[in-house]
Amino acid sequence: MHQFDLRVYYEDTDLAGIVYYANYLKFIERGRSEWVRALGVDQVALKAAQGLVFAVRRVEADYLRPAKFDDALQVTTECLAVSGARIELSQAVLRAGERLFVALVTLVCLTETGQPARIPVDIRAKLLPKRH
Repeated sequence: MHQFDLRVYYEDTDLAGIVYYANYLKFIERGRSEWVRALGVDQVALKAAQGLVFAVRRVEADYLRPAKFDDALQVTTECLAVSGARIELSQAVLRAGERLFVALVTLVCLTETGQPARIPVDIRAKLLPKRH
């Protein structure tokens, strides 16, 4: 499981002083980007060399507790499954170990023109969940 740390800034909050709901999607996007980078997948190079990109196909999200200004948060990302063109992830936003937000995310591999594409074998091998 990958972990990415972030802090809640004033710009992330709404009038009530809590994190605006749509910003959790930004937080988990950052977590996914850092997870892929940590695996050694260069998304810019993948697009330049093969014309392939990853896109969110589906998000199922639950907002459990509010985060507030200046909170230190952790975004966790865990790969559940990888198929030919699809990646299933479990992501969460936590504060001191307490789950505030959870999401099941489906990513797909696309060409630059938006057509479905298979995930290259070498990339798929890096993404696959490690079994212990």
